[in-house]
Amino acid sequence: MTRLLLSLSLLSILACSTKSRECPSVFFGGEIVNPTSDYVVLYKNDNYIDSVKLDQGNRFAFNLLGIEEGLYHFDHNPELQYLYLQEGDSILVRLNTKEFDESLVFSGRGSEINNFLIEMYLAHEEEEPLVYDYYALDPKSFDVKMDSLRAQKIKHLKDLEVDYPLSEKLSSVALASIEFQNYAHKEKYPFKHKWKKGTKSIPELPDNFYDYRKKVNLNNEDLTYFRPYLDYLKYHFGNVAYVSCMKYCNMQEKPSYDYLHFNNHTLKLVDSLVQHDELRNILFRNIAMAYLLKEHSPSEDCQSFIDKFTTLSTNDKHEKEIEELYVGIHELQPNSDLPDLFVTNTDNEKVSLKEISSNKKTVFYFWSASQKSHFKNVHKRIAKLKEKYPDHNFVGINLKTGFKQWHGMVEEHRMDKANQFHSENFKEIQVAMIIDNLNKCVISKDTVVVDAFANLYTSL
Repeated sequence: MTRLLLSLSLLSILACSTKSRECPSVFFGGEIVNPTSDYVVLYKNDNYIDSVKLDQGNRFAFNLLGIEEGLYHFDHNPELQYLYLQEGDSILVRLNTKEFDESLVFSGRGSEINNFLIEMYLAHEEEEPLVYDYYALDPKSFDVKMDSLRAQKIKHLKDLEVDYPLSEKLSSVALASIEFQNYAHKEKYPFKHKWKKGTKSIPELPDNFYDYRKKVNLNNEDLTYFRPYLDYLKYHFGNVAYVSCMKYCNMQEKPSYDYLHFNNHTLKLVDSLVQHDELRNILFRNIAMAYLLKEHSPSEDCQSFIDKFTTLSTNDKHEKEIEELYVGIHELQPNSDLPDLFVTNTDNEKVSLKEISSNKKTVFYFWSASQKSHFKNVHKRIAKLKEKYPDHNFVGINLKTGFKQWHGMVEEHRMDKANQFHSENFKEIQVAMIIDNLNKCVISKDTVVVDAFANLYTSL
């Protein structure tokens, strides 16, 4: 019945005359199984476009007039996914939040490019363990392996274009979803190889190893918010800054590089090579975030770096974020009080972190339903830590997951309800607890911070 209603909705759009003012230029709708929010929200880059409330059958529909062609993303809290829209599209989507990306399927006019983008996203996720192993290979062997993975995806794209010819712009986005993930792995390779092999320096690379850089547009406005492109730029500028510092800044004799110098150098590179204002600001923000999260303690160096960042950034929102992060780091130093944060228990009651942490040494750790491998690994790790530290209280805080889904997972996996809590506001807890990755933990005793930047695998 649901599919019939959705089909009728699509047919009603397709039946409209293109000359009729009553017809939307773009239709995007669908059904969400096991919804985690009442709304679907549509964005273009960082700009809000529209939001629609799910009906009683968990269906939604956007009728959009006069929108700009390009990449959008739709948000069904706490998940989001890319969507390419152009005039005349009539796209339906069906997904199950328990397997958000894996279950997502598009149909209708305009669906081909969107299905391709989600397939590439899933393919890259599946390849991660393979590529991780490949980092141990010598440069030429690594190159061969990466070319092989790329060739499979390029063939898939060519097969798609035989049946569904893509415009130049569409083909460019599809190709970007392949190329930039590949390029990012190559930018990471020297450092991952050094770490895996335990060597003192990065390997010597063939002269043509970075030939792809010659054709990369560092100011691609159409890809400003496209994750594969942004990830590539992040690793590229970090790579170039590091190599340049080692070569020209008399840092090669130091046992480790000066992190402040390195990040200032990275800011300078972006400033000199990226002209597109929005892209510049995003990259400045990423560099600043990475620097502060690495430093972990307020200092004159930190303030000096923030001052430099502020002179370059023209985005007030980003500047406020960085200032809040700096304040959060300052307030999480040892012997400081835990933040005044509240989380939700399995009875849907609000409980403060201080209340949870009182009278016992507590380890707060974090997990998300969308990170399935991490979910399995972290709970195995916690089981071992409980045996090793029976006097500690290990408290899990769930992030970026709907309350119902979280509660269901606690029940299904027979987790200790007394020590499992749900956070509704990811942004709030991310800033207050400085969550930069899900392997971090915060250790406290009697509501006082012991170590706010600990790691579940290396600190305990």
